[in-house]
Amino acid sequence: MRSYVMKTTSACFAVLHQLQSIRRLVLRTVFQSLVSYLVLPWLDYCNAVLAGFPLHLAWRLQSVMNATTWLIFMSSKCDYIMLLLRQLHWLKVSWQIGYKLAVLMYKCLHGLAPSYLADELNHPVESEFRRHLCSTSSHELSVPHTRLSTYGDRAFPVAAVWIWNSLPQHVTSAPSLPIFCSRLKTYFFALCYL
Repeated sequence: MRSYVMKTTSACFAVLHQLQSIRRLVLRTVFQSLVSYLVLPWLDYCNAVLAGFPLHLAWRLQSVMNATTWLIFMSSKCDYIMLLLRQLHWLKVSWQIGYKLAVLMYKCLHGLAPSYLADELNHPVESEFRRHLCSTSSHELSVPHTRLSTYGDRAFPVAAVWIWNSLPQHVTSAPSLPIFCSRLKTYFFALCYL
């Protein structure tokens, strides 16, 4: 995982270095579009597997996003990055990972994801001894037990279920995927920039 993060940050900073030479020649909106197509996909690619990864690795990926933001606004590194990220309406890296896992959970629960992912999830109603409990009517799923907190808690059935169970009912009860994504982004955005 460490080598993946290092390669990703190095590739992103290489692209940013190349984009820096044209920053003053294009409008901010055009430059933001360039960054969205050339840098941000590196951060988004396979980031769901990074759930629960150490904070020092999260900071490395966040530093790419911070550098990108400073370059878009042509501001100094002394400027408060949270205000600039909020203005771009970007979630921080750790929140983006949670967003991707929650969307994948929604797809699994509504038959839009591959069956090998959906088969890993257990609803409390499925277990015989919990069928008559009050929790069976809730949106929460049961979290599988793991032996190793370092690797087992980062597995999709565990990490995604934790995130899903932490979401409020008005987000998880969305009737369609676009509405779910909109509500989820609004909810995460409010938590990310408290």
